[in-house]
Amino acid sequence: MRVTVEDNPRLPYLRDKTSKLSHLPGCYIMKNKGGNIIYIGKAKNLHNRVSSYFRDSDHLTKVAKMVSNVYDYDFIVTASEYEALVLENSLIKQHKPKYNILLKDDKGYSYIKISAEEYPRITREMQKKGEGEFIGPYTSSFTSKQTVEEVNRVFMLPTCRRVFPRDFKKERPCLNYQIKRCIGLCRGCISKEDYAAIIREAEEYIKSGSTASVEAMTEEMEKASENLEFERAAVLRDRIAAVKRAAETQIVFEKDIPDCDVIALSRNGEECCAAVLNYRGGRLTDKSDFILGDEEEDSETRADFLMQYYSYGAKIPKEILLDSEPDSKEELERFFREKSAHAVHINVPKRGELTTLVDMARSNARERLSLNVGRSGHEIAVLEDLGKLLGLPKPPLYIECYDISNLASSSMVGGMVVLDNGRPAKRFYKKFSIKTVDEQNDYASMQEVLHRRFENYFDPECKDTGFATMPDLIFLDGGRGHVAAVAPMLKDMGVPCPVYGLVKDGRHRTRAVISPEGGEIVISKNRAVFNLLTRLQDEVHRFTIAYQTNRHRRESLESELMKIPGIGPKKAEALFRTFKTKQALKEASPKEIATAMKISEEKASEVIGRFISEIK
Repeated sequence: MRVTVEDNPRLPYLRDKTSKLSHLPGCYIMKNKGGNIIYIGKAKNLHNRVSSYFRDSDHLTKVAKMVSNVYDYDFIVTASEYEALVLENSLIKQHKPKYNILLKDDKGYSYIKISAEEYPRITREMQKKGEGEFIGPYTSSFTSKQTVEEVNRVFMLPTCRRVFPRDFKKERPCLNYQIKRCIGLCRGCISKEDYAAIIREAEEYIKSGSTASVEAMTEEMEKASENLEFERAAVLRDRIAAVKRAAETQIVFEKDIPDCDVIALSRNGEECCAAVLNYRGGRLTDKSDFILGDEEEDSETRADFLMQYYSYGAKIPKEILLDSEPDSKEELERFFREKSAHAVHINVPKRGELTTLVDMARSNARERLSLNVGRSGHEIAVLEDLGKLLGLPKPPLYIECYDISNLASSSMVGGMVVLDNGRPAKRFYKKFSIKTVDEQNDYASMQEVLHRRFENYFDPECKDTGFATMPDLIFLDGGRGHVAAVAPMLKDMGVPCPVYGLVKDGRHRTRAVISPEGGEIVISKNRAVFNLLTRLQDEVHRFTIAYQTNRHRRESLESELMKIPGIGPKKAEALFRTFKTKQALKEASPKEIATAMKISEEKASEVIGRFISEIK
């Protein structure tokens, strides 16, 4: 059942109170009947922002549910939008309202440990146990594991179970030594001092990244070469090459990547995920992701996430890269500058290497979100791309597509197919027999189909889930004429859903999308969107043609049936309504046919003899 603003019995009081609200910036504090704070927000204009909650319009489910529980609200006027932002952050941390984004720390951290042995090992640990040095914490166990594997491989450190120096020269070196993945500490040919130097270099590599490590090792290699320590120089040369090979897999080595955090959102219906990639010293040092729930606008969600993420202990870098602009960008930069005591810039890369990092963060957010919503990252991505291509405020989760089919002016029908979160939802497909259009007129037929569909939506007695759902996007199998005929009618009915047309080329392949304004939107440049819309258009065409073909066959059979004396349209209709398939008709007894058509068994036997026996 849909949750709406009108479910709140306090709505008249809340609307009246809001009509007198100040237009100044400030914070609003929503409370339930028990006086508990359930949501805290900020606004440039308190009157406009709070009013938006109590208007009679469709909200996202979470927002509608929150509004339906609002009994009253308080507000605090501030001198500026910046003060409102700071106050909101403070109030959220203090009260932890149910409907605000709360970055709860419910995941374990991992660490990189350098053991306190005579010959130290570098391992990944989930807790700080035992003696040694711990680097971290890392919010991403994947990142810490990958880093440990990489540093052990690059510096050829032992990963076996042998204990040194106890096990020096007791057994032959393992396979890792043979394939040059280990320096062969077990041979006892490396001094404690030389091994300690390797561990120090490995530690520096973990902390400062590949770029700084290569620079330091290059300088050391050149010094060793000048001192005629060619064996030492050769070891450093091979180590530098290994670092470069490892760094190439991270696509950030020797590129002008500043120390920064890269943050991107992915949305799928009422679920939203933020992924954070931390780059330090030219390499990826950590990754984390957070399921946020839904908000009114992604720009607002970004601002809220940034405030909470950096208010709960995350180190604020000098540069934060985002996939799109947040609300209150200047105020956020000022807040972070004062909190960190250094300049902070929030940027949205448009081109170059930095866009690659943003794409990587977005991909991580999609993959994490896919675990929550039961869709693949690719399916989430194509809906996001479709939404951006059409300029929609959010990815279209529920899509309907319509087609009209007829034979001249007979057997005129319409079909509706549905994509629910990127996949066909056949339980919601609908068939329409055209009732008000006598002559062939695809535009009028399409108008009738859409009008009947949304009459059902607005009918409070409608219990059909397919009709009771407001789609995020409507496609019509047709061009400008179809869109021009349907869009104004839906607007007059109060349907907020955008309407687009799908047009084919001379070879019946999907060519472009027709916008509500009549312009063409090219889709061939985005292969995933092109394939999705092609499959959608083919499916609605197949579904509608199949219905039209079956209906035409049935009308022909009804016509033949009515040639039998005493059989009229109503009796013929009753027969096909009862026995929906040819097989069912063939297997029906005279008594069953007599009951369905309300005729005598003698007449039913005549129907079987003259009509049903000829059905193939």
